[in-house]
Formats: sequence, structure tokens, C-alpha cells
Amino acid sequence: MAISGFFVLNLKGEVLISRLFRPDLKRSISDIFRIHVVASSTPPTSPLITLSNTTFFHTRHGGLWLVAVCKHNANAALVYEFLYRFINLGRSYFGKLDEESVKNNFVLIYELLDEILDFGYPQNSESDTLKMYITTEGVKSEQAVREEASKITIQATGAISWRRSDVKYRKNEAFVDVIETVNLSMNAKGSVLRADVDGQILMRAYLSGTPECKFGLNDKLVIDKAGQPNKAKLPAGGGLESASVELDDCQFHQCVKLGKFDSDRTISFVPPDGEFELMRYRSTSNINLPFRVQPIVEEVGKSRVEYTVHVRALFQPKLSATNVVIKIPTPLNTASVDCKVGVGKAKYVPAENVIVWKIPRFQGGADTTFTAEASLSQTTVRKAWSRPPISIDFQVLMFTASGLLVRFLKVFEKSNYQSVKWVRYLTKANGSYLIRI
Repeated sequence: MAISGFFVLNLKGEVLISRLFRPDLKRSISDIFRIHVVASSTPPTSPLITLSNTTFFHTRHGGLWLVAVCKHNANAALVYEFLYRFINLGRSYFGKLDEESVKNNFVLIYELLDEILDFGYPQNSESDTLKMYITTEGVKSEQAVREEASKITIQATGAISWRRSDVKYRKNEAFVDVIETVNLSMNAKGSVLRADVDGQILMRAYLSGTPECKFGLNDKLVIDKAGQPNKAKLPAGGGLESASVELDDCQFHQCVKLGKFDSDRTISFVPPDGEFELMRYRSTSNINLPFRVQPIVEEVGKSRVEYTVHVRALFQPKLSATNVVIKIPTPLNTASVDCKVGVGKAKYVPAENVIVWKIPRFQGGADTTFTAEASLSQTTVRKAWSRPPISIDFQVLMFTASGLLVRFLKVFEKSNYQSVKWVRYLTKANGSYLIRI
């Protein structure tokens, strides 16, 4: 495996570093990469492209394109190992590999390239070893210096890097949005094959000074409970009550004091000003499914397909779902469809081979039935219909599929001002709620 050339370009396609190791390339080869990748209106779909018997292995980092060029069949894993080792070397010598640090250290970069590549073959790229005989001090970029200073300040003084202390508002408010996306795969008989929730807690904090917020979740909250199978609840109700909530893969904003969360399940933090993601989580147990769908799809001979789809909302009657869109698949040779619905409107969309049933508002506890007959055109070659699943898109306010609840939100600030707190829940599905037929 030999690398014929190595280039570092900025996002405009300007060449910052150019090094040829073998005579089978010309320096103008970088123009081909700039035209076909950097200047292209569509982003690259592959990390390597081959043009005119030349392969470009590329990656983006810190506003730079790093490109290794090979003329012959090369080991892609080794080429990418070299590219990422080069990124690590940049961090080690300059603190941060970006356009400014490359321009400030181009002589040192060429010296490093001569050491770590010999006629295109990668050699020793361990920074500790290289620093023994390449002792030149790298010039750190302003951004790297600022980040380093910020870390030192936080360690030494406990200062907060994500918030200014002089923030002022006439009206102090905090908005919390618990947004969950339900992922479901269910068979035609109603058995749940997979059910889980991807959730996030978004916060908009318009609070003066440097407030400390305390945020309490469910009393019965289990984090990362291993070895549990996926479970989903299908009884009526749902709403905002749940006996036990199990969360996996919790990720918090850097402002959260994790020690408090581990001890008493309260999230204590000094919020950034404005909008930010406080927490991201996943739940795979005790999922409250908002809808039950019971489809009956029968192929009658070769000329028609009959549909009966019963949909029931499982959440509380005081809640309602909005923008409910149910997509029911049809065979490829469908000529026409006759639909009958009790609620909403349904129409056949030939371009997508689906019947789209739209219900603007679906009350909790309600149910409705869709019936249709699809007429099929005769074809010379009869292919078996693959029967794609029915999908439902929806939004349900003040409902959480995981059962997660915000028990309280308190704001403490030395001036002791009064603040207004708002909490909203939203459960939705966007192509992720599937029922097989």
C-alpha cells in the first residue's frame, strides 16, 4: 500500500498543504478533487471516490479536507488509519487542527510528513516518539488557546463557560419540552415485535443572573436496567401516569451536575441562556403505545384487494392526536381504489402506491374503521405482492409513551426573583410506527 500524494484543503477548495511522494501524480490532481467533491452541489455519498484510475481517500475535520491520493489498489483501512493519525498529530503539536493552525505551522507539517511517510509508505506516527527528535513547538490557533484557557478557568475557579453572568430579563421564564418519538414494529395479529422511544428534553431558559435550576423526574425511575426484554403496553389509558419508568442511554448537557442525579434523580444545573438540549434518552420497556391498528387485507383472486383497517386511540379521552396520517400500501398494478372512511379523508396516491388517510384530529379513546377495495390491472408477469407495512404519523400533546414526568422545576437565584415555569409533553411518530399486513 503506497500513498502517491497527500493534500490538505480548506472548505473553499484552496490547497494549504501539498505533498507528492511518487512520480505517478502531478500537483494539479488536487484540482480534480476540488471540482468533483469540494465544489459539487451534492455532498459525497462515499468517503472515497475513483476518477480516471486515481482514488481519493478523504475526510473532513475542523473545516479542512484531508485527502490521500493513490494510483494503485490500496488498503483503505490503512489509508484512513494514516489520515486519523495525522489529525491526532495535529492536535498533539498545535492543540487543534484547523485552517489557522495549518497556516501557522506549515513548515512543521511538512517536516512531520517527511518523517511519517517514506516514498508513500506510512512509518512511525506516534506523537510521543516524534517529539523526541522533532522538537519544534507548534503555534496554537486562537481557538485552541481559548478552549485551553476556558478549561483551566473552570478547573481553577469553577467558572461557567456556557453562560455569561450579566444576563437580564424583565420577565423570567423557563420552558421545558419533553419530546418523544415512538418506534414500533407490530405484526398483523397485534403482537409487538419491537417498541422503543427516543426522547429529548429541550429547555428555553430566559432567566436573569446565574440561576441554579433543580429538575425532578419520576419517583420510580430506573436507569440502564440491563437484561430486560422490550415490552409495550396496549391497554386503554396511557396518559401521563406510569408506575415505573426505565431509561437507557441517558446523555446530559455539560451544565448538569451528574452526582445529584445519581443520588436522588434530580437534575441540578446552571442553564445556558436561551434554547438548549438538557437531556437525551432512550426507553425500551413499559412503552405506552398511543394507537392500536388492526388490519385485515385480503387478496381476492387476481383482480382486487379488500381492506378493513380498524384504528383505536389508547390515550385518555381528554387528550387528542393531531395531524394523523395513515399510509396503507397497495399492489404495484393497482388501477383504482374505492375508499370509505368514517373520519377524515382518504385518497389513493398512485405515485407512491399507497392510500393516504388523513385525520386532522383524533380524540383519545375513540376508534374508527377504514374500508376500501383496490381494483388490479392484469399483467403478463404475476409477481407476488411484498405487502409493505402500514405506517402512522401523528402528534399527541401532553402524552409520554415512556411515562417520563417532570415532577418539579425550581429556580434559585441570589436576587430571589419570581420565575414562571412551563412544561409541555409531545409524543410523535414520523415513519417509525409500522404495522405489518
